[in-house]
Amino acid sequence: MATPLDLKTLEAAATWYVQLNDGMPDEARTQAWQIWLQASPQHGAAWARVEALQQQWAKVPQQAALSGLSAAQKQRREVLKILGMLVAVGGCSWLAVEQVPYRSMLAQQRTSIRERRSLRLDDGTQLEMNADTALDIHFDANQRLIRLYKGEILVQTAKDPALRPFSVNTGDGSVKALGTQFSVRQMDDRTQVGVLEAAVEIRPRQQPEQVLRLDAGHQVTFDSHAIQRPHALPSGSIAWVRGMLSVDDWRLGDFIAALSRYRPGVLRCATAVQDLSISGAFRIDDTDTVLENLSKSLPVKVRYLTRYWVSIEPV
Repeated sequence: MATPLDLKTLEAAATWYVQLNDGMPDEARTQAWQIWLQASPQHGAAWARVEALQQQWAKVPQQAALSGLSAAQKQRREVLKILGMLVAVGGCSWLAVEQVPYRSMLAQQRTSIRERRSLRLDDGTQLEMNADTALDIHFDANQRLIRLYKGEILVQTAKDPALRPFSVNTGDGSVKALGTQFSVRQMDDRTQVGVLEAAVEIRPRQQPEQVLRLDAGHQVTFDSHAIQRPHALPSGSIAWVRGMLSVDDWRLGDFIAALSRYRPGVLRCATAVQDLSISGAFRIDDTDTVLENLSKSLPVKVRYLTRYWVSIEPV
C-alpha cells in the first residue's frame, strides 16, 4: 500500500517540481530542494509521486503545459490545478490513494495561500474562508452541508424557514450548528472547533455515539475517534478575518508554524529558538515584514536560502 501523505507535503513537492523545471538553473534553489527532500521520509515519498506523474506530462500538449507551469510559478494554487488535471486524465493510482487531496483540488470553493474570501450562501449564512482552504457546499431539501477538505472557515448561520440542519463535515467528523457563529479548522490529522455564539454539536466520524455540545467561549480539538477536553476560546482566534495573526505568549515554534500557513514554500524554526516567547498582532498579508521584524524583537536571525526556503535561527 502507498504511504499516506498529508496535503501540505504533497503541495510542497508539487511546488518544488515547478520551481526546478522553470528553465532557469539555480544552484541555491537546487540545494534547498535537496535539503527539503532529505529532511523527512514523507518528503521523499511525496517527491516520488510527483516524479511518477511526470510520465503524464508527455500526454499534455507542450505549449499548454509550459504556459500552465509559468502560471504555477506565480500561484501555488495553479500547481494543484495542473496536478489535478494530470491525475484525472492519467487515471493514476495516486487518485485512489489520495482522495482528500484530489477532492480539495477540484472543490467548488478554494482559496490560495495568500487569499481570503467572504461568501453569502443561498440561505443567508455568512461564510468566511481563510487562506489555503477548500470546501464544497451542499444544500438540498433536507440539509445545509459544508464539506471542509482543508483550511479554516468562520460561519455565521442564518435562520432557515425550512428548519434544515446546518453542519460542517471534515475528515474527522461532523459539527452541527445550534443557531450559532463558529469556526472550524481542518488540520492534517484533527479538526479544531471554536464557538463564538450559541453552541455546536460535535460527533467523531468513527465514534458517532460520542456527542459533545460545545458552548460559546470554548474551543475543542477532535479526530475521527475521540474528542479532547474543551478549553477557553483564545482571544484573537478569528483575527485572520481581519488579516491578522494575534498571539499572546506563544512559543516561537508555534508562531512560525502558524505563519507558514500564509507563506508559500518552506518556513522553518531552529530547535534552539523554538521555545522563545512572542506576543503581538501581525499582518498575515505581509509575511516578509513580519519576518524582518522578528530579528528586532528576539535574539534570532532570518536566513533566506532562497525566497521559498526561510529559516529562523539563533543569532
